Amino acid sequence: MARNIPLFIAFRLLFNARYYYPIFAVIQLDYGLTMSQFAILNAVWAVSIVLLEVPSGALADLIGRKRMVIGASLLMVLEMAVLAFVPLGNTTIVFWAWLVNRIISGAAEASASGADEALAYDSIPPDEQKKRWPKVLSRLMTLSSIASIIAMLIGSAVYDPNLLNKIFGWFGFEGELSKEDVLRIPIYLTLVNAIIAVFVSFSMKEPERDSHHGTECSMWSEIFAAGAWVLKNPFVYAIILAALVHDSIVRIFLVSTSEYYRLIEIPTAWFGVIGACFAGMGILVPKFAEYLVEKRSIKTNYILVSVSIFFGLVGISLAIPIWGVLMGLFFAFGFRLLTFFTSHYLNAEVDSKHRATVLSFRGLALNIGFGAVSLIYGGILRLVGKGEVPESEANTPFRESLYWLPGVFLLFLAAFFIYYFRKVRNRIPAEYS
Repeated sequence: MARNIPLFIAFRLLFNARYYYPIFAVIQLDYGLTMSQFAILNAVWAVSIVLLEVPSGALADLIGRKRMVIGASLLMVLEMAVLAFVPLGNTTIVFWAWLVNRIISGAAEASASGADEALAYDSIPPDEQKKRWPKVLSRLMTLSSIASIIAMLIGSAVYDPNLLNKIFGWFGFEGELSKEDVLRIPIYLTLVNAIIAVFVSFSMKEPERDSHHGTECSMWSEIFAAGAWVLKNPFVYAIILAALVHDSIVRIFLVSTSEYYRLIEIPTAWFGVIGACFAGMGILVPKFAEYLVEKRSIKTNYILVSVSIFFGLVGISLAIPIWGVLMGLFFAFGFRLLTFFTSHYLNAEVDSKHRATVLSFRGLALNIGFGAVSLIYGGILRLVGKGEVPESEANTPFRESLYWLPGVFLLFLAAFFIYYFRKVRNRIPAEYS
């Protein structure tokens, strides 16, 4: 089973390092969508995950985690193929293609979420899991950062026709590439990643565990049993809620970073360089995160996450030209700590039998939060965008919407602290205090 760990890391790298991420908002706008449609598509993506997340986790616990990972890789191929081959020019067709893509993407995320992590965690001998898993997470985060750096640099570079024309000119190629010529290159590259991920997923081995031979009824029994366990365990429930509160607001910014860079006057060619620098923080954070989970209390660790994210939100709301890019460092730091802490504390508290299902509840919560905040953010964009906006100030609604994000985060955080002080404060396991 030792080979599952490197295969799990390889799968995560291929599944998550997508070449269109540094220009995620911009590429949708260049396909012909509007910012409001962009917000709607984010909500649709989250809803599709919400509907499929927990059933897919329960299926993973019943029929095998490897099968769900294979399904996720095949769905990734399909989602990228939709964007790679949709005809352009008709905005209605393009919007529906992106809608189909977001639904399939949500299904792929739901299939992989929980299943790949549970497969890897249970491949470690039970008496070594708590000690070795932080090291696996550390290695995953480091390699993910390197993969993200490569994807960010390549993705933004191939999306800049001026840069490509210069490079081709050095080699004596004639002709000029236009924006339309390079529009789909990041999509094609990600499609190649998806195809490789299929081969990786087929190479995994299913760890031995207690057999479950399920029907539709047993799948729902698994869901209800795992859900009841989460609700009866305030500590685990608090970990999931803490992840929801922080993750949802950070992802709103992450999916809009390219539009933010445009707002603060960063040239498109630099998008990937900046994204690569932020991804590079993932090389530094893992060892620090290992130290925190070993030496510091869980309360201290999550306060650090909250403070980092709040400073980032306040910083981006100022939209400082050029230098405003540094505010993203707070998000990169806080988000990576959050990911590490959530996986470490949650896996340590969950038994193998229900692991994929409980991890899917985590994914469900995160995407409910992201979907809710996407709808809230879409409403904010419509509110601040009312009235006539001069073409020269087309990004004004987006600019004004940034002022609202710190307040939305504080409201979410206040709700979490109410639950924490009422239900969790005196129930934290001694080993985390």
